[in-house]
Amino acid sequence: EERRRRVAPAPAAEAGEEPLLRGIFEINKRSCDVVLSARRLRWSPILPESPTGDSNTNMQAQEEIIEMKDVFSVKLKRRRFVGQKKGGTLLGITIFKCLNKEENKLTDCAIHLNNLSEDHCHSWFRHLKEILNGFQNRPKSLKVFVNPSSHKREATHVYYEQVAPLFRLANIKTDVTVTEYEGHALSVLKECELQAFDGVVCVGGDGSVSEVAHGLLLKAQIDAGKDTEYITTPVRAPVPLGVIAAGTTNILAHTLHGIKHAVTAALHIIMGHIQPVDVFTFSTPTKLLRFGFSAMFGFGARTLALAEKHRWMPSNQRKDFAFIKTLADLKPEECELSFLPLQIPQEDSHENDKITLLYLGSKDQWHKIQGHFLNVSIMAIPCLCSMAPRGLAPNTRLNNGSMALIVVQNTSRTEFIKHLKRYASVKNQFNFPFVETYTVQEIKVQPQLRSGLDAKENTYLNAASAEGNYPWNIDGHLVKEASQIHVRVHPQLINLYGVNTDDLESSQATCNCI
Repeated sequence: EERRRRVAPAPAAEAGEEPLLRGIFEINKRSCDVVLSARRLRWSPILPESPTGDSNTNMQAQEEIIEMKDVFSVKLKRRRFVGQKKGGTLLGITIFKCLNKEENKLTDCAIHLNNLSEDHCHSWFRHLKEILNGFQNRPKSLKVFVNPSSHKREATHVYYEQVAPLFRLANIKTDVTVTEYEGHALSVLKECELQAFDGVVCVGGDGSVSEVAHGLLLKAQIDAGKDTEYITTPVRAPVPLGVIAAGTTNILAHTLHGIKHAVTAALHIIMGHIQPVDVFTFSTPTKLLRFGFSAMFGFGARTLALAEKHRWMPSNQRKDFAFIKTLADLKPEECELSFLPLQIPQEDSHENDKITLLYLGSKDQWHKIQGHFLNVSIMAIPCLCSMAPRGLAPNTRLNNGSMALIVVQNTSRTEFIKHLKRYASVKNQFNFPFVETYTVQEIKVQPQLRSGLDAKENTYLNAASAEGNYPWNIDGHLVKEASQIHVRVHPQLINLYGVNTDDLESSQATCNCI
């Protein structure tokens, strides 16, 4: 006796779950009853009834569901002969989904819905495309910058082998510029018609990302008719910035994605995961020098300046050499720090937050510190990286409208090394008597030449002054300036493609350590 097949009744529709289509497809070599709504695609295998007509199968337990918000592409599946580029026998529909993996990784996976009916497949294909086109923030056109000189010259390979295929799969049009010299991306962005794109993407290291972010924000000021010589109230960037890590440290990529992984970064862009991020302006009293996320003066800047002088060395060797040499010649910088503390409402303070309690009630009151400092860090974001999994500034956030000011007073080389080693551990790197941390809105840094030094030290410091500048490390980009520096945070000035890593375990652990 021929066995009849049974299709389960469609489940009752929830709010926004009204079925748009229902049909039969073969999935994983099993005939399935498939139901599409605006929010979900669900299917259950079609199983035979028992000879008595009773069904003893649990249909609900076998139901599988895909959230449509996790789908980023849908294609008609065809069989084609070798060399055939168009046409072919229609086999069904392939749906591409963004899948969450361990350690913050994202990957793509394909689900094949097989059905030989042209009309059936085209109807489903149209409805699926309409749903995907309705998602906000998903880019259709991107301006891409690739720095072929980043790190091990891997950026070109990373983009064309790992990222570009995903962009094509998601039907994203791209206009690619492979940069040829430092400042190339900045010059292109100044002339770029940003309204033609939904976003900008940088494939490179921290220095490349810094240049593109600065150029994107500078272009926004130009388009807004602002004087770009000195900006006190900048306008927001008109389009988001995506970061594909292809450098050595990749601080911004780690902070946004929790990991250095090109596919994860690409999928965040494709899915339109938008994260507002604070940015600071880095200026002299009369001129804007840079938009940025992090700045270091002293050891961090001297190390970068020395590494830049040895560009002929391989990237890792250059940075290791510069680190060791700067540590061997460790010297403090004499300067005056003036800062405006962050204003925190009483109800938002915590009993154990010494920084919060210190500045309650100090509205518009500038504080000054003068002394000899081995390093001064100013961070508008936590600055996560593989060498500092908790972040260089774990007591700040991506978009809380503040900056972390971390001041390392003069101390012995041994104690300073202990402080540096703490960044790679779970211990509090600020728990030293020579390290002070503050939460600030603005800061002014005034370097000062010291007196009473030996001839070697005077030569060292006067050489920096004679060049007309002291080195600063701005997001891995070397900036040299002799005059007073003014750094001011601007809340949520740019949107970046990524997630808020404040909720990740690596960041949350800091709350119990500081």
